[in-house]
Amino acid sequence: MRTMNLVTLVLIILGGLNWLFMGVSDYNVIGTILGGGALARLAYVIIGLAAIWQLMPGFQSFTVGEVDAEKHIHHHT
Repeated sequence: MRTMNLVTLVLIILGGLNWLFMGVSDYNVIGTILGGGALARLAYVIIGLAAIWQLMPGFQSFTVGEVDAEKHIHHHT
């Protein structure tokens, strides 16, 4: 799971930087690199799924310990 956490974190950072460029200069880096068509849309979906993956530990930390939540460990009661 550590690899998945790292990959999703990198994707979210790239997506956030793209939003920064769009906000500051109205320049879409991902759209420019991937052509703005279906491939760019797929990249946005993947980045969005990465964000959902990174949200899971936050929600899990309410029911399990924070360290276990960050590792995506599920405790069954």
